[in-house]
Amino acid sequence: MTLAYQLTPTSGEPLVAARLSTELGREIDSRLAATAELAERLRLISALVPGRVAFSTSLGIEDQAILHAIAEAGVPIDVFTLDTGRHFPETLETLADSTARYGLSIRVVSPEAPDLEALVARDGVLGFRDSVDNRKSCCDIRKVRPLKRALAGAGGWITGLRRGHSSGRSDVPFAVWDDHDQLFKLNPIADWSVERLEAYVFVHRVPINPLHARGFPSIGCQPCTRAIEPGEDIRAGRWWWENEDRKECGLHHRPQASKGTA
Repeated sequence: MTLAYQLTPTSGEPLVAARLSTELGREIDSRLAATAELAERLRLISALVPGRVAFSTSLGIEDQAILHAIAEAGVPIDVFTLDTGRHFPETLETLADSTARYGLSIRVVSPEAPDLEALVARDGVLGFRDSVDNRKSCCDIRKVRPLKRALAGAGGWITGLRRGHSSGRSDVPFAVWDDHDQLFKLNPIADWSVERLEAYVFVHRVPINPLHARGFPSIGCQPCTRAIEPGEDIRAGRWWWENEDRKECGLHHRPQASKGTA
């Protein structure tokens, strides 16, 4: 498949390159929106995005659906997961089950040991509960910095974000050029409802984290995640001691160009 835009800038033309990247992001977004099947969306992403395409999986139900589709599509996507050192045992079991089921290589990316040791020495083992700043520092070292290393040089980043996750994610596009990281951010199940997601994993017998059946719709680090009560927002169990709106760890809480603007 021939790309519609040439993304390699000539000397002195960074603004032109940025505009072309934004336009290609719109084209990819449109193509994904017009495609119903998840495996076909993954094939389009692999064909349209220049360079290496990486998928960061949290091993939650959304990402497990995407992992299944990657295996079904047979596309060369770099799959990795962030090992924060604080995962539930069930999450690590899901990683092992998924590797065995699909035969895909899932890279495990860990924090830098000196950064982690300095964080614990400064804030303590559970210091992330003392303040929002402390918690964001913990997320930065355990998740954001390792993610940046894992995405270095990639042309595209696939995530399991859905518009139905929370009000803060209600406008998630299928594809957008992320000028901050200089890559395309790709959300192939952005339009899926939780009902569609659950039906997909049921029909395809996708291995999922058993914590989902115990009231954990969103699963992060063990000390920072609890089961939710009936009627609560699906992300209410993340950093439940905080009261701020739009709680994020820093992986996705970043201004992005909209689909319709350059």
